[in-house]
Amino acid sequence: MARGRVRRGGEYGEFWPGYVDVLSTLLLVVTFLMSLFMIAQYFAAEEASGKDSALQRLTRQISELTSLLSLEKGKAKSTEDELAALQATLSSLRDENSKLAGTGFGADEKAKDLEGRIGALTGELESQKNISTDALAKVDLLNQQLLSLRRQIAALSEALDASEKKTTESDKTIKDLGQRLNTALAQQVQELKRYRSDFFGRLRELLKDRKDIRVVGDRFVFESEVLFPSGSATLTPEGLAAMDQLASAVLELQSQIPTEIDWALQIDGHTDARPIQNAPFPSNWELSTARAASVVKYLISKGVPATRLVAAGHGEFQPIDLGTSEEAFQRNRRIEIKLTNK
Repeated sequence: MARGRVRRGGEYGEFWPGYVDVLSTLLLVVTFLMSLFMIAQYFAAEEASGKDSALQRLTRQISELTSLLSLEKGKAKSTEDELAALQATLSSLRDENSKLAGTGFGADEKAKDLEGRIGALTGELESQKNISTDALAKVDLLNQQLLSLRRQIAALSEALDASEKKTTESDKTIKDLGQRLNTALAQQVQELKRYRSDFFGRLRELLKDRKDIRVVGDRFVFESEVLFPSGSATLTPEGLAAMDQLASAVLELQSQIPTEIDWALQIDGHTDARPIQNAPFPSNWELSTARAASVVKYLISKGVPATRLVAAGHGEFQPIDLGTSEEAFQRNRRIEIKLTNK
């Protein structure tokens, strides 16, 4: 039993659920905005990756074309050398043919043989000239392709630089946004803390003579016997008086809290572990919920805005005393009221 009280008290003393609600809301906003930036950054990275792959592919093509260009230049040089050799041979054969024709000895047969060789060499020479012309044309085409590829590489490099700059700016924006949201969160927490303190101070002053009402952590705890008859959800005259004081404190506080703070007064109903089963309330769930709703309805009748009230029933499933004595059961039958954030 003592462990249950210490544990519950420690939780209430160390944390105020309203802070957690504010933190959760702002963190959801941060997470959503960061998700948008991360998605944008992802697509930018994908675009940069694709362009980088294209750059690598084009670089490989340039290397291949450069090698091919060197090979074609080598072929052209070889063709020019071979052409020069053929021209020298043709000149030599023509000189020899002239000499044979001058002597007249075996000139006809030898001349025919030389003319045939000259004709063959001339055809080969023309073929080599055609090959050389084709090689030069191919070299020129390769040069044009190489120039085009280099321009594409330059354009891709500029796109990559722009993408990296955009990513850096996105990272900076996310960082700035996180800092601003953290500042806003700290301000909200401080304001809520201050108004909660004012609310508690005012309500303590109003209820200071009530020994049956306890303050546990960030909430006021009313024993059910103070507010309701046994097994009922109808407020007693004494309970109505306590709710009048509560409504007075809430209305006074409402005029002081800035409109940007989305606060709420949460009413939680709890029962002990002993089951109840009657016509109005088949279980402790219905009884605890009906009691919380009765408190909310009465506060509304006293002028507290319905939009600032939350009712919840917890049955017997959130005890503050784990014992099985009558005293433990009495402590667990309660209405808890706390100022929190929506």
